[in-house]
Amino acid sequence: MVTTVDVYKEIRRLQLEGVTSQRQVTKTLGISRNTVKKYWNGDSVPWKKKEYNRSPTVLTSEVQKFIASCLNEDEAEGIKKQRHTARRIHTRLVDECGFTGSESAVRNAVHEMHLERKASEVFIPLRFQPGDSVQVDWGEATVYLNGKKVTVNLFCARMCHSCAPFVTAYWRQNLESFLDAIIRTFKYFGGVPRRIVFDNARVAVKSGFGAHAAAQDDYSQLAAHYGFEPVFCNPASGNEKGLVENLVGYIRRNVCVPLPRVASLEELNGKLLEQCVKYLEHKVEGRPQKVATMLEEDQQALYPLPKYPLDVSKKAYPTVGRYSTVLFETNQYSVPCKYRGKSTLLKAYPNTIEVWVNGELVAFHNRCQGKKQESLDLQHYLPILAQKGRAIRYARPVRNAVPLEFIGWMDSQHLKPKEMVELLEQCLSDGYQTVMQRKISEPSELDFSNEVNVQFVDLGQYDRLCSREVSVS
Repeated sequence: MVTTVDVYKEIRRLQLEGVTSQRQVTKTLGISRNTVKKYWNGDSVPWKKKEYNRSPTVLTSEVQKFIASCLNEDEAEGIKKQRHTARRIHTRLVDECGFTGSESAVRNAVHEMHLERKASEVFIPLRFQPGDSVQVDWGEATVYLNGKKVTVNLFCARMCHSCAPFVTAYWRQNLESFLDAIIRTFKYFGGVPRRIVFDNARVAVKSGFGAHAAAQDDYSQLAAHYGFEPVFCNPASGNEKGLVENLVGYIRRNVCVPLPRVASLEELNGKLLEQCVKYLEHKVEGRPQKVATMLEEDQQALYPLPKYPLDVSKKAYPTVGRYSTVLFETNQYSVPCKYRGKSTLLKAYPNTIEVWVNGELVAFHNRCQGKKQESLDLQHYLPILAQKGRAIRYARPVRNAVPLEFIGWMDSQHLKPKEMVELLEQCLSDGYQTVMQRKISEPSELDFSNEVNVQFVDLGQYDRLCSREVSVS
C-alpha cells in the first residue's frame, strides 16, 4: 500500500498531539504498525523514494577495466567518427572476454563512465582586463569567385575583453599568411594586446605543445618586434579559445550563407569587414555594455604600434633561368629578360610575389596558389620578341596576354616583328580590342581622295585609219 500525504499528515498530527501508543494510531487509521513506526518521528517522508543503485553482478572489475580501455583508446586516437559505441564494446566483450551479460548493462556502464569523465571538464567563467588578450584561429568557407566555387581560409581574431571581431580571408594557411593576418589585426584594433592565444598549428609552433611549445622563428621575431607574448593552447582544448571558436561559426552563418558571389578576394574581405563593423553594435550576453563601448576600453590599454612595419614575407634567392623566370615552390615567375643569369631576392607575401635585383624591384606577380604553374608578364619579353619575331605567334607570354583572335589578326596584316611588338605593348595598356579598332580605323598609306587626271584621246584618227584600210582592199 502506498502511503499518501493525508495518511502521513494524520500520523504526525496524532504524535504531536501527545498520543503515545502507536498501536492505538494503527487501529484508528487502519494502517500497518510498521507504517506508523516509520513516519512517527518525521524521520522519513512518503514522497521521497530511496534511490535504487545496484550494479549488475556481471560487470566485474575486469569488465569495467576493458570498457575504460576502449574509451581511453578513442581519446588517444582522436578520430571522432571512429569511436567505440556501447554495442561495439559489448560485441568485443563477448568475443574477446566471453562476457555473458546483456548489452543494456554495458550501455549503462558506458554512460556512467562518460558522465564521470565529463565531470572533470567543468569550465570556469573568465574575465579579461582591457587590452590583455586576443584569441585567433583559422576556419574554412566556400564561396563563388568569378562564378567558380572555391574554398578560402578565414583568419579570425577576437578581443577577449570586448569580444570585438576581425576576420580576413586568405588562399592558404601558411606562415606568411598567419603573420600578415596578425599585423592586419593590430592595425584594425589600433594597437597590440599583451598576449595572443592560438592553438598548436605548425604555422606558429616549431616543437612541443601547450605551455611547452616553442614558437616558429619568424613568429618569435614578430612577437619581439610588436611586444606581445605568444600563448599556445593545450592539445584538443578548443575551450581555451572559445571566443574565437564561436566567431568562426558566426561568420560562416552571417556572411557565407548563402554562398557569397564575389569577383576577388579583396571584395570578399570587404564583406567580412562590414560584418565585423556591424557586430560592434551588438551586446554580448554577460557583458555590461555594447562591443563598441568596450572596444574603446581595449584600445586605450593596447600597446602602440611600432613605427617600423616588420616585413613578414617568405624569402628565397633564386637565379634567373634561361626562360627569364625564377622558381619558387614549383611555380615559375618571369622577370625582365635583361636579368638572365642574375641572382635575385624573392619575397613571397600571402597573395603576391616580388622579385628584387640589387635592391631594385624588377618584377611583381600575383602569387600562384597551385603547383607547377607559371606567371609570365608579357612586358618582360617584349625586347627579345622584337629580335626573334618568328617566335611571336607561339610565345606563351603572348598567348597568355592576348587571345588567338588577335594573333591571327596581326598575321593577316603582314606586319613586321617590330610593328607586332609595338601593338602588343599597346595591348598591355589599352587592351587588344581597342588596339584592333584603332588600327582598322586608321587611313591607309595610299591616298585615293584626289581626282585622277585622264588625258583626252582623239578616237577619230582610229576611225580614219580603219576607213583607209577598207578602200585599199
